[in-house]
Amino acid sequence: GRRSAPPQKGADAAYRLPVSFEDAAALKPQRVTLSSGKTIDIKLPKGVEEGKKIRLAGQGQPGPGGNGDAIVTIAIQPHRFFTREGDNIRLDLPVRLDEAVLGAKVKVPTVDGPVMLSVPAGSSSAKVLRLKGKGFHGKSGRGDQLVTLMVDVPAGDAELKSFVEGWNGKGKGNPRAALGV
Repeated sequence: GRRSAPPQKGADAAYRLPVSFEDAAALKPQRVTLSSGKTIDIKLPKGVEEGKKIRLAGQGQPGPGGNGDAIVTIAIQPHRFFTREGDNIRLDLPVRLDEAVLGAKVKVPTVDGPVMLSVPAGSSSAKVLRLKGKGFHGKSGRGDQLVTLMVDVPAGDAELKSFVEGWNGKGKGNPRAALGV
């Protein structure tokens, strides 16, 4: 004989979950309140990305054949100074001229909270320093935070202006020589 179709499951319910950049990087559990009023903690998967869908079985609309699923779409919020590059996080870090010339230990923000970073003496702008394991949790371990130094030259500092004018700079060389100019 003919088999009857199984009773229809309820409809899936769609949710959009805004997640902070830091929470996404550190995989902090996210609390979701469903339309039923039920609150669930969601574990973010490794390698979580913008638009990732997480299916919560049986948390959708009820139906004769059981509940549908809840489909949660992750929306990772942009950050005002971190940017993501694969599993790595990039940060432009302003440093003072004296910190770049003499070297320094400076406090740097990470998604896990501030850490101390050693700026080597003689660092130029665009030098990239690596903070291991401070990036996003990927499928094969955790990425790094790549810190690009941005030497901040103060405007209107008479003492600095006077020093540079008096600096003969022998052996300074041409920093643009490699560009053919």
